[in-house]
Amino acid sequence: MFIGHFGLAFGAKKAAPAVSLGALFAAGQLADLLWPTLLLLGYERVEIQPGVTRFTPLDFVSYPYSHSLVALCVWAVAFGAAYTALRRARLSAGVTIALLVVSHWLLDYVTHRPDMPITMSGADRVGLGLWNSIPGTLAVEAAIFAAGLTVYLRATAPRDRIGSLGLWSLVGFLLVVYLAASFGPPPPTPAAVAWSAQALWLLVIWGYWIDNHRRGTHG
Repeated sequence: MFIGHFGLAFGAKKAAPAVSLGALFAAGQLADLLWPTLLLLGYERVEIQPGVTRFTPLDFVSYPYSHSLVALCVWAVAFGAAYTALRRARLSAGVTIALLVVSHWLLDYVTHRPDMPITMSGADRVGLGLWNSIPGTLAVEAAIFAAGLTVYLRATAPRDRIGSLGLWSLVGFLLVVYLAASFGPPPPTPAAVAWSAQALWLLVIWGYWIDNHRRGTHG
């Protein structure tokens, strides 16, 4: 899943209005922010196997430290606690951050074939396999993204033109990247996948920038 994770992050702004959209993006995408670096370091592994699912050619051979349920629970507690301490935020903000981190596993569980690890060392793998249906994947992700964005639009309002144009530019960019990745050719190598995935950090920065130009509606 891709835009679905961003959809949940957008929607979480209602529950944690003081938390920047950039931090919410980072929490919802923490697994995918860690994953490419772990790939490049050789701790996790992916292969290019066209046809492994109808939606993506990526075969996630091993990714226990970034995507197992146990690992993400640990990352969730650490990220939530660190955010609360460093920002001197309310406990509810840290809880929202932590829940977003774990939500990544739940959404991936729905989309992935049975390759999602539960623990960091066990052999059990689970997944409902939504990626075996292209129309189903597009429908579910689009619905989550649209719902989350709607919540964000109701919870915030632009302070200036950047707050409006920057947001809609981000939405358009996410949709274009999603469709390009969904219907474009397979990536040439796993290393190319890892390096291109590092661009997710730019979306976190974009989220911080946009949120600085929007205000809460308190509605």
